[in-house]
Amino acid sequence: MIHTDDRGPALAAARAQLAMALAGDDASADVLTRFDRWAIDLWDGLSAVYDAASVLPSLIDVIASVHAARRPDLRQRDRDRVLRPDWFQSADAIGYVAYADLFAGNLQGIRERIGYLRDLGVTYLHLMPLLTPRPGANDGGYAVMDYRSVRPDLGTMDDLAALSTDLHAAGISLTLDLVLNHVAREHEWARLAKANDPHYRDYFYVYDDRELPDAYEATLPEIFPAFAPRNFTWDEQLDAWVWTTFNEWQWDVNWSNPHLFVEFADIVGFLANQGADCIRLDAIAFVWKRLGTNCQNQPEVHDITQALRACARIMAPAVIFKAEAIVGPQDVVAYLGQGEHAGKVSDLAYHNSLMVQIWSALAARDGRLLATALSRFAPIPVTSAWATYLRCHDDIGWAIDDADAAAVGWNGYDHRTFLADFYAGEFAGSFATGMHFQSNPETGDRRTSGSAASLAGLEAAIDAADPAALDTAIDRLTCAYAMVFGFGGLPLLYMGDELGMLNDRSYLDDDAKRADNRWVHRPAMNWHLVDGTSKASVVSARVLAAITRLIEVRKTLPALHASVGTDAFTTSNPAVLVFRRRHAAGSIVEVYNLSESPQSFDAAALWPLTGPYMLDHLSGQEIARHDEATIPPYGTWWLTSSS
Repeated sequence: MIHTDDRGPALAAARAQLAMALAGDDASADVLTRFDRWAIDLWDGLSAVYDAASVLPSLIDVIASVHAARRPDLRQRDRDRVLRPDWFQSADAIGYVAYADLFAGNLQGIRERIGYLRDLGVTYLHLMPLLTPRPGANDGGYAVMDYRSVRPDLGTMDDLAALSTDLHAAGISLTLDLVLNHVAREHEWARLAKANDPHYRDYFYVYDDRELPDAYEATLPEIFPAFAPRNFTWDEQLDAWVWTTFNEWQWDVNWSNPHLFVEFADIVGFLANQGADCIRLDAIAFVWKRLGTNCQNQPEVHDITQALRACARIMAPAVIFKAEAIVGPQDVVAYLGQGEHAGKVSDLAYHNSLMVQIWSALAARDGRLLATALSRFAPIPVTSAWATYLRCHDDIGWAIDDADAAAVGWNGYDHRTFLADFYAGEFAGSFATGMHFQSNPETGDRRTSGSAASLAGLEAAIDAADPAALDTAIDRLTCAYAMVFGFGGLPLLYMGDELGMLNDRSYLDDDAKRADNRWVHRPAMNWHLVDGTSKASVVSARVLAAITRLIEVRKTLPALHASVGTDAFTTSNPAVLVFRRRHAAGSIVEVYNLSESPQSFDAAALWPLTGPYMLDHLSGQEIARHDEATIPPYGTWWLTSSS
């Protein structure tokens, strides 16, 4: 039972309400035990933002109704995951990210391709936005019109539940997106607000004049300056200004309204009952607004997340949260929990900095900036993990900190400019084939679009019909992904990267996509590369073999469990990067050559490995210890002491 303190009467009443609602349910003891465990976290998160005592009765109704609708197999999954809460941290956890339609046409098509994912070694599948978006432009599905239905061309909620069942049987967990910051202006809440329903108008930030919008604009950045400047939009039906951070048809929702919190708790439960194992909290950094700030990373974000997570732990503990917080190192760790929120908010968060720094290190053939940037990260809770990745559906923003650059003797602005030019193929000697995205003339910020293979040089090598350059590009791509898989945490493989799929410029033929060149790295899955009926299959087979090897080896190394961190540093040779992971099951030292030439380095960097020989798990070969070691071009060593 919960301890009695100043929260006691309200929590005792809530527990009694829950017990009454669960009367006769054979799993009521499970739910009440979870309430006893998570009630304090729920109360503390709520009370930091809302009048917790008034919100709690509505949340208890949600918890009871979600549990009542939970299938027997999902209730068993709850029990299993309570006993193994680190399932997403383990070395055998491998993620895959795909658009449902581009991967296999629809949800039924994905069911038919589960064997491919299982054979690849995937244990976690993130299906990109598949809930019903607004018609027309919809930010790649992130302008959601209905959280409780699937895009009609993909299938139905019944199809989604059937898919999750099949995935679970194959040992694969399912991740779905939940956009927290905004809804489509066609969403029912927005339609009711436009009909002048005061209850739903308070679900949004609505202003009759420009006084407050102008005050906020003074400190707000523009997220998409090219096609969505400013942050407020006049809506004729609403007869008011409405907050629209991302697009005029994406209305920011008002999280200071406790009714909205209850709505989202119910949506989390609904998605959990379709078989979702992880809820990706999209645009989480933006959900709390504060005048005089950039309205990102406000403290209330973490209070809300704590309360939402505690609610999920009580009603569906098989579910974890992943924070989509693409923010700076000084802010991102808070999404996994710091201080009073440590271990109480999201379970996963994207390591955007690692992704940026890998590409930076490959362009510069120098790992010092990567090591410097990663050294500034605070520790994360041992119950959480980074989601590591090389590419995703989005562009690459060159988030190079000026202080980090200065620490290695570089100019931050110049290096960001170099990276944008390099990966657009505009810098002399560049191997990359990318495109500029959202250039901002005021700040000089230029982001980059392009598939991992094209950015790593495969496209240029194939176009030049240069076998040596192709070999180098495959090695470079493999080295980059080895860093993703070897860093610890949950590595995410973006659809098609395992086949070396290149940029796809067919988006230019689609009026709805032409203005957004991020579609260049969102190609449809080319199954001809898998079955060997494409001319490019030979190259794809080589990339697939390399990626598969990384996955297979990773699964054998307990030192890659996410509960321990990674130390990154360069050797006496800045082109040689080292990751060191010290784990009770045995330490591992990873060595990466960031260049296309053999590189030598002081073998003292291999500490704490001891003995005359080390085992490289990727090649299966023993490496003799010498005072100086030489690693081949784009070489990758995952070393342990040889027994």
